[in-house]
Amino acid sequence: MSAQVEKVVTSGTFSLDGGTWPVDNNVWIYGDEDEVVVIDAAHDAQKIAAAVGGRPVKAILCTHAHNDHVNAALDLARELDAPVLLHPDDRVLWDQVHDRAPDGDLTEGEVITVAGSSLTVRHTPGHAPGAVCFVGAGLVFSGDTLFAGGPGATGRSFSDFPTILTSIREKLLTLPPETVVHTGHGDDTTIGAEAPSYDAWVARGH
Repeated sequence: MSAQVEKVVTSGTFSLDGGTWPVDNNVWIYGDEDEVVVIDAAHDAQKIAAAVGGRPVKAILCTHAHNDHVNAALDLARELDAPVLLHPDDRVLWDQVHDRAPDGDLTEGEVITVAGSSLTVRHTPGHAPGAVCFVGAGLVFSGDTLFAGGPGATGRSFSDFPTILTSIREKLLTLPPETVVHTGHGDDTTIGAEAPSYDAWVARGH
């Protein structure tokens, strides 16, 4: 049985640069009945753990370290006895939320195997310096790098609009158009649905 995608939506707040906003986050569970990974432990460790349902968790993977994506990571790690993995370029954000380091680093090109399937780490800075996406067969978990409708926000500290455009062009739009994009917030999309808008995003300039 190949790995399956499960979605859990949790609610809380996102805080940065002195502001706080309510948000709903997509938490992704990827695997099968014998083994899973959790992608982005947001807000509610108990709700996520209940969805995991006692299955062994190979790792808690972080697409980036904005507080709304990692604020439940350490509680969930203790609950599930699983390591938390983050790209080291996002430690500047992680350290605003947690007083101990993640358990390991994510690196460009690293392959994470779970339930007989593979996820490849692609470093996609722009929304955050250590933002990554996880690319599997016919799918990508994009975090806040790419949404239905365009790139993730770049108007706050540690973000950059030209950088996120480069990341999307080089690391995501090269995927097959039918690739399903599982985002950090909101609805799924596909690479084919988003690619035609790239020139308009460039023209927008921010």
